[in-house]
Order: sequence, then C-alpha cells, then structure tokens
Amino acid sequence: MIKIAPSILSADFVNLERDISRVAQAGADYIHVDVMDGLFVPNITIGIPVVAAIKRISAKPLDVHLMIDRPIRYISQFCQAGADILTIHTESDTMENTVSALKQIRACGARAAVSVKPGTPAEEAIRYLPYCDMVLVMTVEPGFGGQSFMADMMPKVAAIRAAIDRDAPGCELEVDGGVNLSTAKACIAAGANVLVAGSALFKAENLAAFIAAARTV
Repeated sequence: MIKIAPSILSADFVNLERDISRVAQAGADYIHVDVMDGLFVPNITIGIPVVAAIKRISAKPLDVHLMIDRPIRYISQFCQAGADILTIHTESDTMENTVSALKQIRACGARAAVSVKPGTPAEEAIRYLPYCDMVLVMTVEPGFGGQSFMADMMPKVAAIRAAIDRDAPGCELEVDGGVNLSTAKACIAAGANVLVAGSALFKAENLAAFIAAARTV
C-alpha cells in the first residue's frame, strides 16, 4: 500500500495542532517533520521540544527527517521526544558515525532511515540497507519547501527499489520534494511506497480526496 506523509513544513505553524489533526483525519499514514539546523542546509526550522509537543497531539507516527550536521549527537534526544522513524543524511557525517547513529536509532526502539540529496548516487544509500528500515530520496534540494520536482531522480529511486527488493524487502522507500498528484505517479512507478507531500497537499481543497488520489494515481 502507498503511504502518505504530510510535511508540516507546509502547515500553518500558528495552527499546527489543527493542521496535523486535519491531515490525520484525512487519512495520512505518517506526519513528516523536517528538522533543519542552518548548517547542513541553509534554513532553520524546529527542534527537539517541538517534536515532543507534536508527539503529544499526534496519533500518527512521526517521520522525523534530520537535515542537520553530525546527527549522531542528537539521536537519543529525538527518539525520546517521540520520533517513530528517524532519518539521517548520508552526507552529514562519516560512514562510521552514520552506521553508529542508525544502530542507536534502532536501539532506542525507533525505525532507522537514511536520506540522500539529489547529487548523491544511489549507491551511497544502498550500502546502509543492512541498518535501515527506510530510505528517503530527495527529489528537491533539501532546505526549503515549495520547490519543483526533479524527475531525473526517478532512476535513482528505481535503483534503490531494486536493491531493497533484493537485499532488504522489509525496507520502505520514501520520496520527498515537489510531490503532487502528477509527480506521485512517477514516484510510485519508480518504486516508492511512501510519499511526502507538502504544499500540494495542504493547499488542496479536499485533503482526504488528495490523499486517496495520491495512493491510486
């Protein structure tokens, strides 16, 4: 089944509880939380206290995407705050520290994931499959919402899907960036089973209809 993870980066932060409740009631599977530090990406969003606050009001699993430098420093804190899935970037640290961080995530009882930027080859994610429950392929440059979908990332998605099917069939494959009802079709065709939807979803007149349509395009 195709899963939908609304990105709260496109929500109304003044009414965050309301918007999270709306997408949850509309059928979202995960709540996608983008954490940016202004170093790894050129933007700053939210941190551990806000993740903890969201956890208190969300019945849906929190899909927390760390776009931060050396995430190994904060693994336990984000897990304690309520991350059900915790994603770190392959580009944010050494391979040794990335493997250690993924092991820590699992030891904390959360699901471990790696993400790759558009310029990072599929092989950089594939080598972490033994330690992962999910792989996230960025279909925009990370750091800001509302960017245009990069269709040339689909071969990367397909390559990672082939590796997952061969070596880690329980691993999910997520895409994030510029996902709408048109681009969702390409993502699913390439092998993604989790779609992060931001501005297109939150601007939709009917959230439930958008989520249902995204699953079946």
